[in-house]
Amino acid sequence: MDKIKKTKAFFIVAFLLFSLLFLVKNRQLFEVEEAYKIVKENVYEGAVLAASESCFLCHQNTKGYSQHHNPKYIGCVSCHLGNAASSDKELAHKNMVLIPGNLSDAKQTCGTCHPSELHKVENSLMTTNSGLIAVDKFVFGEAGSLNDHYHIKDLNQSASDKHLRDLCANCHLGAEKKSFGPINQLSRGGGCNACHLNYSDEAKHDLERYVTSSKKNVPKFHPSTDIFVNDTHCFGCHSRSSRISTNYLGLQETLLEEKDVKNKSDYKILEDKRVYKYKEEDVHHTKGLLCIDCHSSHEVMGDGKKYAHEEQAVKIQCIDCHFKDKPNTILYNSLDAESMLVYDHRAYTHQDKPILAVKKSGHPLVNTYVDSLGDAYLIGKKDGKLHPLQPQGDICSRDNAHKNVSCASCHSSWTPRCIGCHNEFDKDEPSAFDLLDKKFTKGQWKEYVAEFSSSMPALGVRENSEGKIIEPAIPGMIMTIDLNSYSDKTSEEKLLFHRLYAPNSPHTTTKEVRDCKSCHSNAATLGFGKGMLDYDINNQKGKWIFTPEYALNANDNLPEDAWVPFLKEIDTKTVNSTRSDFRPFALKEQQSLLLVGACLQCHKDNSKVMKQSLELGINTLLKNKHSSCVLPDYTY
Repeated sequence: MDKIKKTKAFFIVAFLLFSLLFLVKNRQLFEVEEAYKIVKENVYEGAVLAASESCFLCHQNTKGYSQHHNPKYIGCVSCHLGNAASSDKELAHKNMVLIPGNLSDAKQTCGTCHPSELHKVENSLMTTNSGLIAVDKFVFGEAGSLNDHYHIKDLNQSASDKHLRDLCANCHLGAEKKSFGPINQLSRGGGCNACHLNYSDEAKHDLERYVTSSKKNVPKFHPSTDIFVNDTHCFGCHSRSSRISTNYLGLQETLLEEKDVKNKSDYKILEDKRVYKYKEEDVHHTKGLLCIDCHSSHEVMGDGKKYAHEEQAVKIQCIDCHFKDKPNTILYNSLDAESMLVYDHRAYTHQDKPILAVKKSGHPLVNTYVDSLGDAYLIGKKDGKLHPLQPQGDICSRDNAHKNVSCASCHSSWTPRCIGCHNEFDKDEPSAFDLLDKKFTKGQWKEYVAEFSSSMPALGVRENSEGKIIEPAIPGMIMTIDLNSYSDKTSEEKLLFHRLYAPNSPHTTTKEVRDCKSCHSNAATLGFGKGMLDYDINNQKGKWIFTPEYALNANDNLPEDAWVPFLKEIDTKTVNSTRSDFRPFALKEQQSLLLVGACLQCHKDNSKVMKQSLELGINTLLKNKHSSCVLPDYTY
């Protein structure tokens, strides 16, 4: 196809897309099939060009395409490039892209029809890995801020860069998919393919036959490119780091090996041979909900803005579906173009009902609606099942004492913890592999973890211009870094130590909530680390005594898994978090929490006085405390 024809085809395709959007907007007048018929007959000359492509001389009667990526309408070269004007095999395949959709070719392939989506993806944290790089450079002493912006493609060979190349640089959308086949647990990157590539059973069978026949049996079933994203698409990258994919399934990582759990039903071996133990799965997973039932296209692909960390990019909150009073909604006729297309591709029919919209960003959740009675529903993207959305429980809506406590703080059943992480460079490692450049090299950073475990999450304080809120936290980096092992400067031997907790979204939601003592008199929750926290009363004076479970770390004399010292002032100059706006409880906050913990030694969670404290606050009730009450004495 010469340059003039390509230009003409591009404008025709653009006109088609705008025409389709108009027809979608007026779906009450036209059914989808009728819309395609009208477009084909009246406006889409591009279909004639597509039908004339030489690709069809060999690739006849190929099936499996999604309705909206059928080569009958868009041809083959719009995705695979090549020369569709030549009937010669070699010339026709010249400059062809076998696996289109990688970010390296997306501007010439997917981006020609989806430029807005490509722009968003290119700026998203899943592409840049900026937050991950910023934290890593900070802990290596190569940057003074946790919030600087980076792009993983720009990594060089500093100690931190090499660390990322060796251990982390696989999980970004720019990593290329170079082999045929469906997305699985081992998949990383792939650009648009990472979410939108789907293989049917027939396509898998044809691919296997194609490979085993030395590429002689050309597949008849083509993989589909569509919006039907399942949890496997998320798993490859999100079963790492905070492990939200495995958490959601109810799986906790262990240090065991495959041979250790043979024939044990309470363990699961992943495709990469990591061994996980079954725990409690997220309540949303038990209902059959997918990741994308909450995290819509607007959030997954991003909004085009650059964010320092993932929690800034995530806009959805529990209260968007489980609202207190009236939900935030948007009308069908006000949907943006992207949402309208998703709505149409999924063949939804609730145009006459308000659709829930995310409070923070306003983007719609097109798989939801509110009926005439004010009841909200979610349509599961996995199976189309209708799920009633329950509003906040009475205890949450009338609770004044916990207004600044996030839903996840109370409704997360567990979260992973790891401690004792040591990083050392082995300069003699012969089979080191650079995950960014995808090549073998010599010398590799190695990470040694002392223990994987789980517990209810610790809690910390997010404090910034948006306000102050208590959120879950996990030991993010209780670690040592042997910088000397990476450098030949033995005279400047340097061992870095960090005790950093990280904000965490556990994705282990339960309907039930943690009990009051698990927050107000639990050492790990308060940041002291696991151990026995006892309230000792002697001579009408109360005293909290903590006995840690782990030995003290020689670097700072704190228990191995602790975040802060027990009931002592915290040095505000000490960096103890992977975020500049997230911190542990200050001393006065610890004392306030333990004050309630002292009351809970006698008063049960559901007692009248404790219920009153939720509405009135503990200080109001203390004005009329009984003479037998013994409050903590913090003068020791």
